[in-house]
Amino acid sequence: MIEKKFKVVAETGIHARPATLLVQAAGKFDSEITLEYKGRTVNLKSIMGVMSLGVGKNADITITATGSDENDAIKTLTETLDKEGLAH
Repeated sequence: MIEKKFKVVAETGIHARPATLLVQAAGKFDSEITLEYKGRTVNLKSIMGVMSLGVGKNADITITATGSDENDAIKTLTETLDKEGLAH
């Protein structure tokens, strides 16, 4: 299991478009990948789950990956968050 914490920096938080990008990136991996915000954890491969969290700017989030490709999953999701200017 690998866990990484992020601070959301995007003005609009993680709304529909960025949530879709994250779900698509997570869907490429076999590992179980979750997103935690304010004590609630959802499957990062579920657009409805991610949207239900209502993650806004300055939010502290944690992404966790567990499985055979967990290292690659965290690396790709970190790159996606950074490239899209969503979180650091």
